[in-house]
Amino acid sequence: MNFELTSEQKEIRNMVSKFVKNEIIPVAGEYDEHGIFPKEQFKKAWELGLINTCIAPEYGGAGFSEVESVIIGEEVAYGCMGINTSFMANDLALLPIAIAGTHEQKEKFLKPFTQRFKIASFCLTEPSNGSDAAGIKTTIKDGGDHWIINGEKMWITNAGHADLFVLYGTIDPELKHKGISAVVIPADTEGIHLGKKEDKMGHRSSDTRGIRFENVKVPKDHMLGAPGEGWSIAMKTLDHSRPLVAASAVGGAKRALDESVKYSKERKQFGVSIAKHQGVSFMLADMAMKVEASRLLTYKAASLLDAGQRNTEIASYAKAFAADSCMQIATDAVQIYGGYGYSKEYPVEKIMRDAKLIQIYEGTSQIQRLVIARELLNK
Repeated sequence: MNFELTSEQKEIRNMVSKFVKNEIIPVAGEYDEHGIFPKEQFKKAWELGLINTCIAPEYGGAGFSEVESVIIGEEVAYGCMGINTSFMANDLALLPIAIAGTHEQKEKFLKPFTQRFKIASFCLTEPSNGSDAAGIKTTIKDGGDHWIINGEKMWITNAGHADLFVLYGTIDPELKHKGISAVVIPADTEGIHLGKKEDKMGHRSSDTRGIRFENVKVPKDHMLGAPGEGWSIAMKTLDHSRPLVAASAVGGAKRALDESVKYSKERKQFGVSIAKHQGVSFMLADMAMKVEASRLLTYKAASLLDAGQRNTEIASYAKAFAADSCMQIATDAVQIYGGYGYSKEYPVEKIMRDAKLIQIYEGTSQIQRLVIARELLNK
């Protein structure tokens, strides 16, 4: 058992850390305040090969392992969890194609993302169906030589800038999860109507919208797998994406810890730095333990995938624990800063706002516990 990163992985981490320091941290506050989409940083990250990490070398990708993708996500989230959400959404959207696409589909849909800068969106959640993904109402009907899609999606990351959508709908709502299917839809297809950009509490630099699909026609060969196989594809996708989301929580939590350590050494009360007060030092110790435990769970979930093993249970451990820990760590960081922590002049209030979403998207912390309980009870 070896917890040491390889020399190549350390180089990746150092490269991303440098990019984050120079390109993300200086603009994160401004982008958050004004809700600016990080397109310039997005493109620079793509040029460095840090986007679309799921694409295999035979289709032009860098061939990153899941562990390496997690390393990248943690470092980017250290700079801004909201910007990392935008970056990460590309992988979330392209993963179903990488997992279930035919060779021809991967050539058609994945390769262009390595040849020029493009953005993708994952369309699963609906206005009335988030956690209950099997209750999807968006329909995919057989139109002869094409599929016809009708329905609405909600909370879709990158929707306003996407070149491609990967959408989950049902061929028959009565079939529940057995009717779920996945199709790839170019964003310029007729009948796609974008909603307004959502004004969110956190992750404000990521673009989040609702989308209405009205008699949208796509060729038959745009379906991933066979009709009814979408649920299986979605579950396999989440096994890959949940460690990535957990890594975002780890990055945000580590930033909150670092800012708290720095501030607690500088801030003086009763004649000494507040770091010397046991009440604060114990908070820092608890924060550090949770960061380390979250990282270890996240890396384990990623390494199981790299070893070709099923990681569903551990991925839910990682996602729930890292998300909940990030929220607690961010809250404690604000507490350590006191009144200054409540001010936008310092970064911890933003981290606290951003942390909340990690407990909600990609399966809420409560859904992760349902998954874990199911895995435990089915053994």
